[in-house]
Amino acid sequence: MNDQPVLTERRDGVLVITLNRPDARNAVNRDVAQGIADALEALDADDDLRLGVITGAGKGFSAGMDLRAFVQGQRPFVEGRGFAGIVQKAARKPLIAAVEGFAVAGGFEIALSCDLIVASKGTRFGIPEVKVGLFAGAGGLLRIPQRVPYGVAMELALTGEPILAERGYELGLVNRLTEPGGALDGALELAGVIAQNAPLSLEASKEILQQVRDWSQEEFWDRQQPLLDKIFNSEDAKEGATAFAEKRQPNWQGR
Repeated sequence: MNDQPVLTERRDGVLVITLNRPDARNAVNRDVAQGIADALEALDADDDLRLGVITGAGKGFSAGMDLRAFVQGQRPFVEGRGFAGIVQKAARKPLIAAVEGFAVAGGFEIALSCDLIVASKGTRFGIPEVKVGLFAGAGGLLRIPQRVPYGVAMELALTGEPILAERGYELGLVNRLTEPGGALDGALELAGVIAQNAPLSLEASKEILQQVRDWSQEEFWDRQQPLLDKIFNSEDAKEGATAFAEKRQPNWQGR
């Protein structure tokens, strides 16, 4: 068995990033944080990769920060990227979290740092930090209310109790729901649909959607325009229109 804390595998334009500490419930120590950061750097640097999928080895996604390592003085943060090498700065390209079993505390916050979540039925999501005198300080309190109603976000934060993937799917937190054991396959199926699209268009769409909540209507048009100019004048835009007219699949170049 590969004992690297984070594994990567390329699959048809998708980089699969696997948290690989199953005996520790994929808890995040310094090595895991650096491994995730390195994988995200590799994803953004490789023109042959369209997006990434993050998953966990074993029975669950991640239980969050490795408390034993923390007590020993390890800090699972990467400069410029924050906890787990992702919560403050993820990838420029789209990311999907493929979640089995559980994603709790910092593990949930890793999943929330991704753009889409695919989860199997029965998977638990939660931020139990208030039960141990803490609060979800790795982006959970920012991102949960962006994805679920205020009251639900507040209940998660104040009770520390988890919700199941089925409820998360009803609320829009989970994009696709699978049978147990099928989250990675479901994420790869969704990734395959996304990977067919123009890479510059994917990155621009993600960038706008991540920032648009803070923009006024006037700012929206002003801030979108440079990206619009870049995309409309790209070779891929011409290729997309040509391929559509010729009724064939486009050959994207990312430029």
